Amino acid sequence: MNIMNIKEEDAFNFIIRCLREGLKHVSYSNYGYDLYLPHVMREYLIESQNCTLDNIDHNLLKEISPSFYEAAWNLCRRGILRPGIKKYNEQETSEGSAGNGFSITQFGKQWLKEHDKDSFVPTEPERFAQMLGKSGSKFGPGFLERSQEAIRCYGAHAYLACCAMCGAAAESILLYLAIAKKKDEHEVLKIYYTRNGRVRIENILIGQQKKNIQNEFRGYTSLLKYWRDISVHGKKCDISDNEAFTSLVLLLRFSIFVNENYEELIK
Repeated sequence: MNIMNIKEEDAFNFIIRCLREGLKHVSYSNYGYDLYLPHVMREYLIESQNCTLDNIDHNLLKEISPSFYEAAWNLCRRGILRPGIKKYNEQETSEGSAGNGFSITQFGKQWLKEHDKDSFVPTEPERFAQMLGKSGSKFGPGFLERSQEAIRCYGAHAYLACCAMCGAAAESILLYLAIAKKKDEHEVLKIYYTRNGRVRIENILIGQQKKNIQNEFRGYTSLLKYWRDISVHGKKCDISDNEAFTSLVLLLRFSIFVNENYEELIK
């Protein structure tokens, strides 16, 4: 990795790893904090630049620090970290008080114990949109709004809400395709809001398509629809990180599939 191009998400994932596994090369005390960010940045440079603790280039520390400060603030914003010492009368430092010292919240302790798939899912909407490529903007604001909400929900371990948003984002794609095909938004929405409207929209799109297109289309949407439906009803359901993670992956794959077969689907 080019150290000059480290992204906030890369720093975010590295901080999470250090919180879960501890620092392997830096043995300095964290003072009264659970996380002392300069130590994490030194750990990163030792691993990425093959240097030692004694010969770290402080100019490089300055170069990577904005991404690490942004990532730490993101963790605070999500309730995983908070600025300051762990408890009253713990040792503090002027650097820690200036924005380098953080402690893990009670929610954060539970969050860190839970599944580690977070590292494989983008933690910010911007990176998720990048993975979706041109599809993200192509499918309109309804899709972008719901897909970004889905990734935020996953990051907060709100898996039920994540599945609901993934299903809603997939329906935004359906509506976009149907409107492009029928060239009449009013008519499409009228169909959509009728009984079994979603099924009727799907039939408009793939009812006359080749079998391979139909099968692949339904392969992506069937679980998304199922988890969305059970997540928005009042009955208790056992939606876990596995279902939420799979929903995100299916949504990404579905958007790529639609983008690659767009002309076929709307003709």
